[in-house]
Amino acid sequence: RSPAGMLLVAAGLLLAVAAGGRGSPAGEQESPPGSRFVCTSLPLDAAGAGCPLPPVPMQGGALPPEEELKATVLQLRETVLQQKETIGSQREAIRELTGKLSRCEGADGKSAAGAWKNEVGKGKDTMGDLPRDPAQVIDQLSRTMQTLKDRLESLEHQLRANVSYAALPSDLREMLQRRLGDLERQLLSKVAELEDEKSLLHNETSAHRQKTETALNALLERVSELEKGNSAFKSPDEFKVSLPLRTNYLYGKIKKTLPELYAFTVCLWLRSSASPGIGTPFSYAVPGQANEIVLIEWGNNPIELLINDKVAQLPLFISDGKWHHICITWTTRDGMWEAFQDGEKLGTGENLAPWHPIKPGGVLILGQEQDTVGGRFDATQAFVGEMSQFNIWDRVLKAEDIMNIANCSINMPGNIIPWVDNNVDVFGGATKWPVETCEERLLDL
Repeated sequence: RSPAGMLLVAAGLLLAVAAGGRGSPAGEQESPPGSRFVCTSLPLDAAGAGCPLPPVPMQGGALPPEEELKATVLQLRETVLQQKETIGSQREAIRELTGKLSRCEGADGKSAAGAWKNEVGKGKDTMGDLPRDPAQVIDQLSRTMQTLKDRLESLEHQLRANVSYAALPSDLREMLQRRLGDLERQLLSKVAELEDEKSLLHNETSAHRQKTETALNALLERVSELEKGNSAFKSPDEFKVSLPLRTNYLYGKIKKTLPELYAFTVCLWLRSSASPGIGTPFSYAVPGQANEIVLIEWGNNPIELLINDKVAQLPLFISDGKWHHICITWTTRDGMWEAFQDGEKLGTGENLAPWHPIKPGGVLILGQEQDTVGGRFDATQAFVGEMSQFNIWDRVLKAEDIMNIANCSINMPGNIIPWVDNNVDVFGGATKWPVETCEERLLDL
């Protein structure tokens, strides 16, 4: 027989006995000595009267499984509470019965026990598997009821946990969907960033490739020009200006202008192709004075240096068609001047426009003499030939510096006008060419 059935039978028996005991007159706390108590077993169908069973919830209803589980838990909780109340009342009945049994045994243990045996023997023995000792019967009933209580509480916790677990997957799915959505958005954002970086890299690569191809094409064109013998130059100062014809439209122009000067040194390499007279290697004109600085050899006249339209004849001889290095120095103090050819001083003088500062903001022309600022050239005064390394300093160079420049010992660009490609423009058919090395020009002397 199951413990639950045994519990119900025992509970019914105890309630019946308790009811018999409570049937004594009111106010009677103890039975008079010598009273007898009859212990009678109850039939199985009478057990349900004292211990009503909770209704079992119907399965397969219209409610969802989660709602059915919740309803079952609530019903079991109410059943447990009812059982707790029943157990409490049964414990009171057990204690009362225990007292009465003790009194029965104290009065006449043998007769009471025999009567109890006889009464039990008359009815159906539903507790034949229980011990004969009443104290043991009560202890076992108490343990059985406590076991049932523990099992019911365990069942309640288990069902509560099952309900929570049943509800968990839905929340978990929502949480996972949100998390996956966030991860998907992050992934798409990262992919978009990578695509942008890839596009930028592609554009930069294309631009770099185009720039490289442009440089290579320019280099190929440069090589082709060198192979044809018609090219410009690589180094910014390794070039020459060629003026092949005596005209009034071939010339070069220095982009920079002169500041106000109280002294200067002008040096250049030149090779003349004209005779008689080399013409005008350079001229500097300012507003109001077309002949501020001019170096000219016109017809059969000697080379002349003009400053503020004042003239000094220079002992230079450069009309032999060879390369020559020319330097001219001047200072406003007493108008002193010096003339160098190929590093050697050939002449000096004074009183050339003394105390006259060179005016700033003029135009510096190569190969033509200016009658107005930057124009009105005369073909008979044009320079025919080649020139290079045209430099101007704002001081008088030492003779040893001029010698070192002329013999290719040093390279000293002018601090006012240096000879660089981007500072020289050519017009009217004048051209720029790679120039011979300094040593090659020396061999031409």
